[in-house]
Amino acid sequence: MNMKEKMKSALERFSKAIVQPLMYLSVAGTVLILGILLTNGSITAKIPFLQAAPFQLVGKLIYNCLMFLINNLSVIFCVGIAGALAKKNKGHASLIALMSYFLFLNANNITLSFIGRLAEMGPLGLYGTGQSTVLGIQVLDMGVFSGITLGCLTGYIFNKYGEKQFKGYFSMFSGVRFPFFLLILLSLFLGFGASYVWPVVQRGISALTDLIKSSGNVGLYIYGLLNKLLVPTGLHHLVYAPFQFTDVGGTLVLGDQIISGAYPIRVAEMNMPGVPFSPSTYYNSYTFNNLFPYIGIGLAFITTARKENRENTKAVMFPLMLAAILSAITEPMDFLFVFAAPLLFVVHSLISGGMLVLLKVLSIPASTSGGIVNIMISNLALGVEKTNWPLLLLLGVVTAVGYYFLFVFLIKKLNLKTPGRELTAEDAGSGDTAGSQSKDEPIRKLIEGLGGKANIESLDNCFTRLRVVVKDGSLIRDDLINTMKNSGIKKNGTDIQIVFGMQVPAVKSQVEDMLERM
Repeated sequence: MNMKEKMKSALERFSKAIVQPLMYLSVAGTVLILGILLTNGSITAKIPFLQAAPFQLVGKLIYNCLMFLINNLSVIFCVGIAGALAKKNKGHASLIALMSYFLFLNANNITLSFIGRLAEMGPLGLYGTGQSTVLGIQVLDMGVFSGITLGCLTGYIFNKYGEKQFKGYFSMFSGVRFPFFLLILLSLFLGFGASYVWPVVQRGISALTDLIKSSGNVGLYIYGLLNKLLVPTGLHHLVYAPFQFTDVGGTLVLGDQIISGAYPIRVAEMNMPGVPFSPSTYYNSYTFNNLFPYIGIGLAFITTARKENRENTKAVMFPLMLAAILSAITEPMDFLFVFAAPLLFVVHSLISGGMLVLLKVLSIPASTSGGIVNIMISNLALGVEKTNWPLLLLLGVVTAVGYYFLFVFLIKKLNLKTPGRELTAEDAGSGDTAGSQSKDEPIRKLIEGLGGKANIESLDNCFTRLRVVVKDGSLIRDDLINTMKNSGIKKNGTDIQIVFGMQVPAVKSQVEDMLERM
């Protein structure tokens, strides 16, 4: 296998690994919608009985608990990726990843404290300091980057050294304990090293604020672009926080009081009837692209899904779209395509910058934060003259439609692997399981079609595909695999993908059981 094939294989393994933790977010998003409805003050004001204590308790339990998951995607990615990448003993790999992540967090916290760089809590907590609290530990804000990095390293080290054996006194380090030993050292080193390396990256991002401030609409475009593009790294906080809460975002003099920051200025000007909003208010408008585009994006994913996967794709996408519409929570949808089809995320970020400038050019200072309910109520209260909200909604509809057609075009033109884009029966043969076969016979045939137990390196699944890495791709027999009903087989060297639809977890479990008995 040449370097190009190795790189492609590695990227495919990463792509399938990143899907594992994302599989659960559609379920979380569905339940989260109920929490949003029960805790949204604008909704409960219209439905008074929802203000009763039992409803509020249930709403807060659902909303706060599920938001805890979404706010801790880094650790979820770390554990999920490690388990997905591990070829054997996936439970051990996930546990090692979790322990390694704990070590990383503590190493980072202790190093920051020792060198005197642990930020102090301000009126806004750690907001804008470049640090955050993860699982109760104050560390550098690295978004999901730290979890993804450590998860990948854990998977690699576990596969490479998970069966290492030692003799004598060192036998205690044999097997799965040796990767853990190595990851103790690596986690401590990464936690220590990040204390010096990541702040340099953060300062580089922060330095852009001066350029943004002094560059007019060009700077506003960069501001909108970075606020979306940097979401996976968590560095977007360093872009918008100075504009939102410091004099970088402007100042307003009210008598002997000086108000600094785009957000406090907007709050003050909301109580000034007849006075237009200051230009600084457009630094608050970057949230426009946290709502309307996701309607078009979600519909594009559904439209471009393979016909046999379309219903399943709807089941995944509709709850996530609704969560984005009601609360502007977009991370679950973002991570569905930021790694699988990064070009789309780059395009999304480029458009985000342009939409922010367009809001300013068209003089639309309407509120864009929160979900659609909050947007409508807050803008209706301020009136058309002050917010120009009808034009905001019109632009929102145009944006959703534009995203839909653009994403459909790019997905089809470039054959991007967005949710539901699986092989169909026309791409590869399919067959039915013979009624006379025993319950285990189709699974045995499937394993035999994959070259037998000895040829199977690793076994995993995504939303609809059974993903298998084999030792020798030439041993694959489609006729045997197709004795079990499927919607297509995709081969890329030693990477084999078989489309079973949403029942694929059950198929994977049956194959694993059979392999243990063989």
